[in-house]
Amino acid sequence: MNFPSRRSFLRASLAGATAIALPAALRGAAQNSSFPRPDGHHVPPWRLPVAGSAHIRMGTAALQVDFGPGKLAVPQPEIVDWVRRAAEALVTYYGTYPVPAARIYVQPAPGNGVFDGTTWGDVGGVPAFTRIQLGEQTTLAELQDDWMMTHEMVHYALPSLPDDQHWLEEGLAVYVEPIARVQAGQLDQASVWRDMMRDMPKGQPRPGEGGLDVTHTWGRTYWGGAGFCLLADVTLRRQTGNRSGLQQGLRALVGSGQSIALNRDILPTLQLCDHATGTSVLTTLYQSMREQPAPIDFDGLWRQLGVSLQGDTVQYQDAAPLAAVRRAIFTRPA
Repeated sequence: MNFPSRRSFLRASLAGATAIALPAALRGAAQNSSFPRPDGHHVPPWRLPVAGSAHIRMGTAALQVDFGPGKLAVPQPEIVDWVRRAAEALVTYYGTYPVPAARIYVQPAPGNGVFDGTTWGDVGGVPAFTRIQLGEQTTLAELQDDWMMTHEMVHYALPSLPDDQHWLEEGLAVYVEPIARVQAGQLDQASVWRDMMRDMPKGQPRPGEGGLDVTHTWGRTYWGGAGFCLLADVTLRRQTGNRSGLQQGLRALVGSGQSIALNRDILPTLQLCDHATGTSVLTTLYQSMREQPAPIDFDGLWRQLGVSLQGDTVQYQDAAPLAAVRRAIFTRPA
């Protein structure tokens, strides 16, 4: 049984450490994009049973939150607020909600925490559909600290790309999610720099690996893609004197009607962003990193940005050459 392409979470948290190894049953579910019924047949996630629903308005966008059968420790209104906060972070970053309608299916599962989020475009009658599992014993504090719902929603704002460019889909979600939450007042900026400095090197090419279109390991897909986005953002802001950054290019992309509901190639997508910023930064950077390994000098980048770690504490150097760029990345546009 074949289903539309999907974007799945398979990376370590920006606030966490190691990658999560999915149980065999969940790995099979992710690979098949469907779930078994008692009669042995499989159904796609957007056709799973619904025990209750709630609705959220984000400007002109309509979000439907559906709950699968099962009991959750957190009351449903708090879960709806969790989804709402993610949507508010998205609107803060993109200036609007990127799709006119979305459906989020919350599936109760054993244990604690939020996991196995997967997002599809143009399925089940909506432009964007997310199935996300929520542990039955998850506490309100754990839910309020979650980032995965925002990560999945960031996928809504980018067209579905060919498999070789899955790294941009995931890397962009890794990069934009914490910045959007900082701009929305939901997250501390210092924690994001701390996690970036720790985790960005996970995306560096290893000996024998190729460019981003060639090597599709977990590290290259998620953190390699995020490194591309960070480098693009810094380069854009440096070239334009902070007039434009990656955020402005992505806002233009959404403003042109692009979303996960559409299938697009990567070059026209990047060219649209470049046109909005009056540069060729994204297309040039892509050409330099698509086939060749192209490691990023993160140590030099942190020095230029004026950010460092003393133990677990983030230190800022305001006299650094790109200190203004560092500040602009997390500044909410007018």
